[in-house]
Amino acid sequence: MFTAGPVACYPEVLKAMGMQMVSHRSAEYKGLHVATVALLQKLLETQNEVFLFSSTGSGFMEASVRNCVHKKMLVCVSGAFGERFAEVGVSNGKQVETVESTLGEPVTPDMLDEKLSKTKGVEAVCITHNETSIGLINPLQKLAEVAKSHGKLVLVDAVSSMGGTRIDVDRWGLDVCFSSSQKCFGVPPGLSMGSVSAEALKKSETAQNKGWYFDFKVWEKHQKKKGTPVTSVIPQISGLYTILQIIESKGGKQWFFDLYAQRNSRIREGVRKLGLTMFPRAGFESPTVNCVNSPEGVDGVAVYEAMRNLRFELAKGYGSVQNSTFRIGNMGYIEMETIDDMLKSLEYVINKLAMGTQ
Repeated sequence: MFTAGPVACYPEVLKAMGMQMVSHRSAEYKGLHVATVALLQKLLETQNEVFLFSSTGSGFMEASVRNCVHKKMLVCVSGAFGERFAEVGVSNGKQVETVESTLGEPVTPDMLDEKLSKTKGVEAVCITHNETSIGLINPLQKLAEVAKSHGKLVLVDAVSSMGGTRIDVDRWGLDVCFSSSQKCFGVPPGLSMGSVSAEALKKSETAQNKGWYFDFKVWEKHQKKKGTPVTSVIPQISGLYTILQIIESKGGKQWFFDLYAQRNSRIREGVRKLGLTMFPRAGFESPTVNCVNSPEGVDGVAVYEAMRNLRFELAKGYGSVQNSTFRIGNMGYIEMETIDDMLKSLEYVINKLAMGTQ
């Protein structure tokens, strides 16, 4: 599995998820909940509340908009998931401004600063940290600095970056930073987790028509009781707790970040040896999803299909670059020797498809 998510799960995670159920109001669950939240706070370097939503990351995205934006928001768009953030804003009746980069390029601090200087009434800046659709990582820390210099809340989609690279929530001034279980943590889908600052909670107090299920203040109330307002996805939380414990046992989050860097380096070096190049701008390539340019005349979808026939699940290119790229994920449970086997198969596929175009 070299997908952009869901990904292959760690064996220890799957074993932990096989637990018999307990009540989500029981002492056993409360202990699991509190311990998981504490490990996430440590991972994210934050003292903020961390909520465990029984939803995918898009649910937490909608929650950030409903709780933290009364009227107007600004979305940094560098690909399909930045576009989704904007779409969520519009669907929830917010005025949405965007600052958009050329596809393959990051949103830069200067671009954001210029847009904020010209745009009045913005309450929050929404940033997609890692743009999965094109394998690009945006300069989150610098973008957040700009947003904070203008006095804005910072809402971050870290769905495909949390766990795979460093995120320093408190020092970077991130008001909401959310992710999903089925990406870097290697847990099945169904759980989203996110940090929520005191400022974001304060904003939520006066938010109108924010619903009930994703009301931050409702979740804060139940967090104080060591639980959640709704039935939790207990197996996924058990799985997440397990991988966070594994990370701790290996020496902490830097070990996990280094593991991702090593695997990604191996993939990129192998791709380079095949004469292939990356789609995003050099220096802004994602640490968790590589978006690779297909050779001239070779359909990226054909690469995906041929690799699938060899029992390697990559990911198709996304949107307008679907036929000119393909993606190789680096999330979840992947062994180094599996990477080597995948690259050998990729070499075979590329050569075969290239010969067919001659």
